[in-house]
Amino acid sequence: MNSGTLRSAIAGPAGAIECAIDQAAQTPPRGLAVLCHPHPLHGGTMDNKVVQTLARAFVGLGYTAVRFNFRGIGQSAGGWDEGRGEVDDALAVIAAQRQPGQALVLGGFSFGGYVASQAAARLPAGDAAERLVLVAPAVANFPMAAVPADTLVVHGEVDDVVPLAACFGWARPQSLPVTVLPGAGHFFHGALPVLKQIVVGAWLARPAN
Repeated sequence: MNSGTLRSAIAGPAGAIECAIDQAAQTPPRGLAVLCHPHPLHGGTMDNKVVQTLARAFVGLGYTAVRFNFRGIGQSAGGWDEGRGEVDDALAVIAAQRQPGQALVLGGFSFGGYVASQAAARLPAGDAAERLVLVAPAVANFPMAAVPADTLVVHGEVDDVVPLAACFGWARPQSLPVTVLPGAGHFFHGALPVLKQIVVGAWLARPAN
C-alpha cells in the first residue's frame, strides 16, 4: 500500500499465509482491522484496490490494518477450498496478529465479506469483533452468516456481480441498513474516495468508547 507496509508471513492451517501490515496512525493503536480480499479464483488478492481503501481508512482512524492472501494466492501456501478453509485462514490471521484484549474490526469485499461474516460468527463471545464492515458482500454465492445490527454494509447501486436486490434480500430479514453508492458498480471504480469517506464517517459518528 505504501513504503511503510510490512510484508510478513504467519503459520496457517494450510501453511504460510502472506500478510501486509500497515501500522496505525496513532500509538497505541485503537485496535486491529483484519481485511479480507475478493474471490481468489477471479483475481482477488490482498492488494485489491477496495481492500487497500479499507486499510487506508482504518489506518487513518488509528487501527493497525492487516491484509492477507488466502491460501494459494501470492506467497500463501495451499489451494482453493471453496470458502471453508479461507475462513480458517482469516481466523488464523486474527489469532496471530491480535493482542490480548485488543479491539478487532473485521472487514471484507465481495467474497471477503462472506469470509468476514463467517469468521466473526466463529469468534468466542468474549473475543467478538467490535464491528464488521462488508463491502458488496457476496450474498448471492456464499452462505453469509447473520451479522450484528451495527454492521456497516456498503453496496454499489449498479453492481453487476452481486446485484443490489440480492444484498437487500439478505439484509432485510435482519433489519440491517445498507448504504448504497449511486452509480457505483461492484469494484467501485471512481468511487473509492467516497467509499473511504463512508467508512471513516461511520466511525467518527459512533459514541466514544
